Amino acid sequence: MGRRREAEDPDRYLHLRGGYFHYRRRVPTELRGLDNRGHFVRRSLDTQDRLKARTARDLHEAADNGLWAALLLGENPQAARARYKLAVKRAESLGFVYRPLGEILASEPLETIMRRVESTVAEPAKSPVVDAVTGMVAPPDDKISDALQLYFSEIARDELRTKSTDQRKRWKAKRKMSVDVFIELVEDKPMSRITREDARKVHKYWLDRVAPEEGAGDRSASTGNRNMGNLRTLYGDYYRHLGFPEQKNPFADLSFKDKSKRSRPPFPTDWIKDKILAPGALTQLNDQARGIVLAFVETGCRPSELANLHVGVIHLDHEVPHISVEPREDPDDPREIKTESSVRRVPLVGVALEVFKRHPEGFPRYKDREAQLSATVNKHFKKHELFPTNEHTVYSLRHSFEDRMKNARLDEELRRMLMGHTIDRPKYGEGGDMKMWQEELMKIALPFDPAIV
Repeated sequence: MGRRREAEDPDRYLHLRGGYFHYRRRVPTELRGLDNRGHFVRRSLDTQDRLKARTARDLHEAADNGLWAALLLGENPQAARARYKLAVKRAESLGFVYRPLGEILASEPLETIMRRVESTVAEPAKSPVVDAVTGMVAPPDDKISDALQLYFSEIARDELRTKSTDQRKRWKAKRKMSVDVFIELVEDKPMSRITREDARKVHKYWLDRVAPEEGAGDRSASTGNRNMGNLRTLYGDYYRHLGFPEQKNPFADLSFKDKSKRSRPPFPTDWIKDKILAPGALTQLNDQARGIVLAFVETGCRPSELANLHVGVIHLDHEVPHISVEPREDPDDPREIKTESSVRRVPLVGVALEVFKRHPEGFPRYKDREAQLSATVNKHFKKHELFPTNEHTVYSLRHSFEDRMKNARLDEELRRMLMGHTIDRPKYGEGGDMKMWQEELMKIALPFDPAIV
């Protein structure tokens, strides 16, 4: 109860001496052998203003809490990170930017250096204050595997906040694979020891996959670029997190030229009509997977977008029935959309309208389960010979939708908007334009037997 009352006291650890506030706090008994400041921490706050004293007290309190937590952790990467962060925080509490000693001497004017020295005069030679002000706390030196875990847990936490569970899982898996390749080729090295030679070794590995000296590559340039980019971003963000934004990145400027921009071939329109929309072609798929495929044909929406629609974005009672592709902003059930331009409304025509009349609440079986959906549908298409060639995948339906709009001479801006592509010019207006969008899409709607839904 005593500690709780102390924590609730707005003037805890504050003492008046000669009209000025001082910070005075007892060192925990179990840490007196590790904290060389004696039984008490004492520090003048150089102010007579109570509110300013409380603010300064909060900074010192947080720094001491962290220091003692780090001392309890012992010697490990987590403790090293904690000590370094505390040194940065303590330096800031005294009005200084934390810098390593060498950087202080090389870059700061003599006046600032002298202020640093003067602020430590009353401190023991070996104290957290002296170490913080004079830059004597070494930055942490995590191995790349530990840096990746720090990236997941702290550095990129905000980026993960709006992703769904499945999106987070796939996002982490891609970055872990990049780091695993590095470790296999080099070793689980401390970040400070990663060299340009190490980075080139990884680049050479992907170069041999993307563009071998003989034969065709088994990986695309975009795959190689994504993996090199993952390592480059991890390295840069790690050092920015530690306060070293100027750290030279060994992975910089190592990439692959992607001239081919290879894409999946579209399904011929006649193939869609005669094979995919044929009675019985999709019968053995479960009704939700079948519904997604049929809606895909007439909306061009990505399967992941269709799989995550819900009752709030399926608008069958509007003058123009449509779906809204947008992020899920529920903090307990978030989901990102691929790009800002992917947020859009798509009128429902043809077989897509019939699908959503049957599934007005969407396809909950595949919510946040895009990989399962893809495996199920592609397996069915292969088994029933619904692919014209081995180059086709179900995703080829998206390219078919785009080609059908081009062939019908739909306006380019409207095509890009419906596909969720970036538009350089202002977007189409709202409201009444939906009717026009519907009329344009009716031009490419394919005939179908309602029984296939």
